[in-house]
Amino acid sequence: MNKQNLNFFQTKARNHSRPLLVGMAAALTVALSAAPTANALYILSGIEDYAIVLDGSDKTPAAIDSSLIDVSSSPRSGYDVRLKAGQPVTITCQGTTVSDTAKNETVATLLRRLHLQPSPLDMVSVRVSDDQVFITVASDLTLYERVSEPDTYMTIRRPNDKMKKGEEKVVQEGADGVRTSIYEEVWSNGKMISRQFVEELESTAKDKIIEYGTAVMTPTTTKENIHSSIASVSKNADGSGTLTLSTGEVLAFSSVKSMKATAYTAGHDGVGTRTATGTHVRRGTVAVDKRVVPLGTRMYIVTADGSYVYGLSVAEDTGYVGNNLDLYHDTYQQCINFGRRGVTVYFLK
Repeated sequence: MNKQNLNFFQTKARNHSRPLLVGMAAALTVALSAAPTANALYILSGIEDYAIVLDGSDKTPAAIDSSLIDVSSSPRSGYDVRLKAGQPVTITCQGTTVSDTAKNETVATLLRRLHLQPSPLDMVSVRVSDDQVFITVASDLTLYERVSEPDTYMTIRRPNDKMKKGEEKVVQEGADGVRTSIYEEVWSNGKMISRQFVEELESTAKDKIIEYGTAVMTPTTTKENIHSSIASVSKNADGSGTLTLSTGEVLAFSSVKSMKATAYTAGHDGVGTRTATGTHVRRGTVAVDKRVVPLGTRMYIVTADGSYVYGLSVAEDTGYVGNNLDLYHDTYQQCINFGRRGVTVYFLK
């Protein structure tokens, strides 16, 4: 059987979104064996590797190169995909590949002229690439559907040790965007036999970023408290509590968790200097799985045995999965010395 991969298609349906392709084989059979004006579904794809499934229920798409094909529609005939005269066309049908020149004709007419007869369950794709048109008639197709949904921006709070405690400023305004997921659909003989999630693309939403001050201007509290040891821990019944640092500063936490941690630094293993949230890496920057630790979360981190204090930290980077953290260090040697350790993470209020 002939197989054709079509990347990133957008569905055009009348009153529903999922059942669009059901009955495609029958519709295409009518179009390719009967009238030159197609009332069938066509799968069109362009140079940017997304595809549009046409069933005559929507406006003519402007995304396909109009210098190579005409796409028009009417209430009675559905979509008519007509190839411009003089355009090179390559057709693959049931294992046979034929090259020809279009004569201002529909796809159905072209196939009949070249004596290429699709089987009853074959489907048709029309792909525009540079100055050529490629037509594939196949009973098996793998489609990659791009599903886009509105995505609301997140508000991320991050500490600024150069601002006084109690001060805040917005350093980036938020903006809603679109979250896009990719699904793979496998079609055989006119029926969808599987559909599965492939990946989620980066959202176009722009997070709102608020910086808040952490500097307490007293003789005993400075930015060095970031690395101060814990003098005592007071816990409440609900898991919250307070940390008292060796400097005397008191930090309130909402919960505490045991996790695994590794270390990373800029300039090694492809790591740059900018995080997933747009900040510059520095000690205190932590890479997380944002499904486990939301971006913007403030933490105080020490090793499980209490021998090493990483200190005040913020979840600003991604790239880790599960119950794991990656702690930014200033030098590669510091990363080597840290290795992989169990850590106790206090999630600060």
